[in-house]
Amino acid sequence: MIPTVGFNMRKVTKGNVTIKIWDIGGQPRFRNMWERYCRGVQAILYMVDAADHEKLEASRNELHALLEKEQLHGIPVLVLGNKIDLPNVYGERELIEVMHLNEIKDREICCYSISCKEKSNIDITLQWLVKHSKASSS
Repeated sequence: MIPTVGFNMRKVTKGNVTIKIWDIGGQPRFRNMWERYCRGVQAILYMVDAADHEKLEASRNELHALLEKEQLHGIPVLVLGNKIDLPNVYGERELIEVMHLNEIKDREICCYSISCKEKSNIDITLQWLVKHSKASSS
């Protein structure tokens, strides 16, 4: 898979729930647009490359800056560490620590390790999104 350039939108239906997914590019030139795509959402899925240790600090800073936006207060966040099929990948505990996820107190937050390539743990992420979306708890 190649990195997303700009954005892609896809709908996924699981049972009677339809999830609209905005896949937004993570390159620095696209980061100022993230907030616009997060307005009105019921959950935020934040994916990191768990095998690229050098970029995790920047990713952590971007996540925390995004979550400070007032209009995103209280929206549940699911952090996914992708590429568990590669060697030297951070697991869930390491990601929670490196991404400072325990510091986030104003919302539901969860972290899973996945492999998009091998489709590992994709179902559990969809289950979490359906269960914890802001709309389902209203």
